[in-house]
Amino acid sequence: MKFCLRNLLTAYEYLVCCLGSLWVGLFFLLWSLLALVLHPLLPARLGRALGRLAIMAVFRLTLAALTLSGRFHFDLRELDALRKDKSLIIASNHPSLWDVVLIASRLPDVACIMKADILSNIFLGGGARLARYISNAPPRQMVMQAVQNLQRGSHLLLFPEGTRTVQRPIGPLKGSIGVIACRAKTPIQTVLIETDSPFLSKQWPLFKKPRLPMHYRVRLGKRFPPPENGAAFMAELAQYFASQLAVPVSPPGPAAAADAS
Repeated sequence: MKFCLRNLLTAYEYLVCCLGSLWVGLFFLLWSLLALVLHPLLPARLGRALGRLAIMAVFRLTLAALTLSGRFHFDLRELDALRKDKSLIIASNHPSLWDVVLIASRLPDVACIMKADILSNIFLGGGARLARYISNAPPRQMVMQAVQNLQRGSHLLLFPEGTRTVQRPIGPLKGSIGVIACRAKTPIQTVLIETDSPFLSKQWPLFKKPRLPMHYRVRLGKRFPPPENGAAFMAELAQYFASQLAVPVSPPGPAAAADAS
C-alpha cells in the first residue's frame, strides 16, 4: 500500500512540475507579447506603472497556482512591510531563478536591474521593457537610470552578487550597489531568501524535477543608511550577508508557510 501511495505521489509531483512549467511559460509569453504591443502606444509614465503592476499580478498568480498544488510553500509576508516605504534599494541574496518572482510579487513599483540579454527574451523581454526595467549594460547608463528611479520614489531591486550564488553562503559582491546608493543618497534594505531546495540554482538543469515539497521564506534583514564610502559599505554588506546566511534553514512548518495570493 505504501509503495502504491509513494508512486502516486511521485506521479502527481511530476504532473505538478510539468503543468507548472507550462503555466509559467504560457503566462509569461502572453504578457510579454501584449506588453510589446502596448510599449510604443502608452506614455512612459503610464506604461511603467501598468507594466510593474502587471508583473506583480502575473508573479503573484504564478506563486498562488503553485501553492494550490500543496507541494510549494512560500512565506513572503515580511515583504509587505516595504510597500509604505519609497526610494529604497532592496539588496537580496540570489540562490535561484525564482528570486525576482518572489520579491516582485509583493511590490507594485519595483525597478529591477537585469542582464541585457533578458530584454531580448521572448518570454520576459516585453514585460521588462514596458515596466522600464534597467539593463546592466552599459554600467554608466545603468547607474544613471537606477538613480532616476529612486528619485521618483520607486524601489530598486538589486542582487549584489550580480548572478545566482555560486559560493555558499554568499558569492563575491559587485560594487555597483555601493555606487548607486552613494549617488542617490538612499538607504539599503537587505532581504534574505532562504530555501530547503537547490531548485533553479546556478548548476541546476532547467528540466530536472526537484524534490518536493519545497519551501521558500523571505525575511527582511538590516536596513543600512545611505553610505558615504562605497568600498567600505560593500565590505560591511558582504560580512552581514555571510553572517546571516551561514546557518542552513530547516523547512518552515505549515503554519509558517504563507499563501502567495
